[in-house]
Amino acid sequence: MPTIIVKEHPDSIDARTLITELEAYLAPLYPAESQHGLSIEQLLQEKVAFFVVRKDGVAAGCGGVQLFSTEYGEVKRMYIRPQYRGLGLAKRMLDHLESYAREHHVKLLRLETGIDQPEAISLYERMGFQCTPPFGAYQADPLSRFYEKRIC
Repeated sequence: MPTIIVKEHPDSIDARTLITELEAYLAPLYPAESQHGLSIEQLLQEKVAFFVVRKDGVAAGCGGVQLFSTEYGEVKRMYIRPQYRGLGLAKRMLDHLESYAREHHVKLLRLETGIDQPEAISLYERMGFQCTPPFGAYQADPLSRFYEKRIC
């Protein structure tokens, strides 16, 4: 089976499992006040477009994008299971989120990630994201990095 990316509700079984794994991965890295991910309920309430990437029919990762009108989109809950890393799935998901935002007339994509996630930071920088000050409701946090990328 090919690798596919499918839009799903964040409360689907696969999405819940992936988000739970992501939270377990982040828990030992950051104190609660430096974990800025939206809960499943918040993802639903905020109408975040959420996607699951499947490799050979198995949920391998997820990601979402929250649109703030056409001002910008924010990448949310990017995660690839460890056994699927190195296969280009994170790049494919990020490309997909970027395309989704562009289709909705958004010209700027932003995100927050933690400083103790070097693989994520490397991916975002390779994909053209540049450091930026905190945006939206975020406050400065020494354990966070903020990025943005023009996608017009």
